Amino acid sequence: MRVLVVEDEKKVAALVKGGLAEHGIAAEVCHHGDEGLKRASTEAFDGLVLDIMLPGRDGLSILRKLRADGHNVPVVLLTARGDVDERVEGLNLGADDYLAKPFAIAELVARLRAVWRRRAGVTSNVLTYADVVMNLGTREVRRAEKVLRLTPREFSVLECLLRAAEKVVTRTELSQQVWGYQFDPGTNVVDVAVQRLRGKLEDGFSSALIQTVRGVGYCLKAST
Repeated sequence: MRVLVVEDEKKVAALVKGGLAEHGIAAEVCHHGDEGLKRASTEAFDGLVLDIMLPGRDGLSILRKLRADGHNVPVVLLTARGDVDERVEGLNLGADDYLAKPFAIAELVARLRAVWRRRAGVTSNVLTYADVVMNLGTREVRRAEKVLRLTPREFSVLECLLRAAEKVVTRTELSQQVWGYQFDPGTNVVDVAVQRLRGKLEDGFSSALIQTVRGVGYCLKAST
């Protein structure tokens, strides 16, 4: 999941970026409304965390322009506590949710995940394939009855593979969704993470689950 955070308070933006990363969400930050609109209009993000009070274009103006141009990226607004009129206007303009400052990172994560589930038509908080069960709420992963201890990166890689079960996920797609930057063919960071995940996922089991598609990427598929 790749999110753009548009927040002019640099300390708040840094805390949000770090907090989202701990939950396996790759966040990129900008501090000016005009830059936020440009990036949200021209780059592919899975969500937008948008402060209303910004230099340049304000958050509501950005939201209005995005929706008018047909951009359907999920948006969570950050508002000052007590600004009910701004919240109502934001929701009427097409915001998916809002949070009043100050807020807990855990609540922002929960609201982002709820927005993504609604957009995808998903009502369950659980992803499953074969004997693997991932609970997105508790962040617990099991294979059969074995609990797997995954790092945030490994959790995110597995989530990507589970959502596309039996379909090939390219290295570029994994890089963008988990690390939030364009894939550099000169690095093996994706392959290293997948190998570590594979070791934990398949340790003690006779059947493999993560298949390598040479030169392309990886596929979660039970061995036959």
